[in-house]
Amino acid sequence: MKALDDFLNSITMYRLILYFLILLGVVGLIYSIAGVLPFDPVSYVFSFTFLLVVAGMANKIFAKVYEAQANVESWIISALILGLIIAPPKSIHDVIFLGWAAVLMVTSKFVLAIGKKHIFNPVAISVAITAFAIGASADWWVGVSSMLPVVILGGFLIVRKIKRWDMVLSFLVVALILIGPARWIRSVSDTPLIFFAAVMLTEPLTTPPTKTLRILYGALVGFLFAPQVHFGSIYTTPEIALIIGNIFSYIVSPKYKLVLTLKEKIRLAPDLIDFVFVPDNNVNFTPGQYMEWTLEHEKPDTRGNRRYLSLASSPTEDEVRIGVKVGSPPSSFKRKLMNLVPGQKIVAGQLIGDFTMPKDMGKKLVFIAGGIGVTPFRSMVKYLIDTNQRRDIVLMYSAKEGDFVYKDVFDQAHYKLGIKTYYNVGRFQENFIFKEVPDYKNRIFYLSGPKSMVDGFKNTLRQLSVANSQIKTDYFPGFA
Repeated sequence: MKALDDFLNSITMYRLILYFLILLGVVGLIYSIAGVLPFDPVSYVFSFTFLLVVAGMANKIFAKVYEAQANVESWIISALILGLIIAPPKSIHDVIFLGWAAVLMVTSKFVLAIGKKHIFNPVAISVAITAFAIGASADWWVGVSSMLPVVILGGFLIVRKIKRWDMVLSFLVVALILIGPARWIRSVSDTPLIFFAAVMLTEPLTTPPTKTLRILYGALVGFLFAPQVHFGSIYTTPEIALIIGNIFSYIVSPKYKLVLTLKEKIRLAPDLIDFVFVPDNNVNFTPGQYMEWTLEHEKPDTRGNRRYLSLASSPTEDEVRIGVKVGSPPSSFKRKLMNLVPGQKIVAGQLIGDFTMPKDMGKKLVFIAGGIGVTPFRSMVKYLIDTNQRRDIVLMYSAKEGDFVYKDVFDQAHYKLGIKTYYNVGRFQENFIFKEVPDYKNRIFYLSGPKSMVDGFKNTLRQLSVANSQIKTDYFPGFA
């Protein structure tokens, strides 16, 4: 499993989904040629080609009109999904259906948006509109039994990558309960249930920001997904189920996307840089949360042009900070980021994360940071300083010699709030916890840093009989 996790950590979520969809498309073509699927191979190839061409042209036009950063992966992924749920055309009417679906999919990202944040899953809303407007519906052909092995494999990798098991399981449990045991086998093998759960439900920009809300979201969509659910004479379809879920998600989620202007870059250590941005709007967030950052650039590598990065700044500050570790060699995204000059812009959205302090200020906390994983703790501690909140906190910060950052903030917190900070070159050992945190069983531990460090400390804490409910880890999809 380590090799699998290493692979998943080397690739972004979007690139993983893109490769998975391409694989499904290739398998579908092979099945069409072999007669397993009832599609003419020429029509099959035309379908995907037409969708990609129309979606690409529409995306380029809208991006120029709205002066938005064009995200190549996004529209390609959506176009491929359309190809997997709409059967290849047999008539000119079917071709028109494909064209409208592609245009509406792109349009929804720009037009059906509030505060630069789109509301609906683009694929779901496009096929729903075409169903009502021209009477042409998606048949979700990817949900046939012959495609199931590939769907299960790819779906497993996606959900493992983004760690959204809770949301996917709540969807599956509710949907299968309503469908009933007698139809479970058919529902898994001959419907789009698994593909829908792994690819459509998990679309990050239209899912809620916290674990509890995501579980509710999954359950709501699962309830609506069941084929017997209807409102009067209107029966729900997969796309309608998702659209209603998207409305719920929008209501409970942050409502904006930011355009930020670089103010300055501060080199904190040889390979650590603090980027300071001025946002175009007020940023309301909870210390410890993160955002998705998009930086358009030519020839993005396999990790793409988007990253999930923790906010190092506090909500009390006017500027937005992110601390970034630049590897060797750096990814194309980080090369572009490093080459930004003051005055240039970057886009950020999808504020998300449960890695936040408890509302009960009496709870005792331990922050354990490794390397640049200290950024969310800088956000939390700076917030406590600025609001003069006293909490019983121990910060254990390990890094390479010369790589300790934000010490000014942590030192100020020590003198003003009594927060204890320990610095160590290399990992803290178990006996250190015994000595310096003797009441560790009564504390909540926050772990942030390299995956190997986080996993190692989780195992250590479990061996020390610290309950899982007292361990919080900082995780966001696409970490690279």
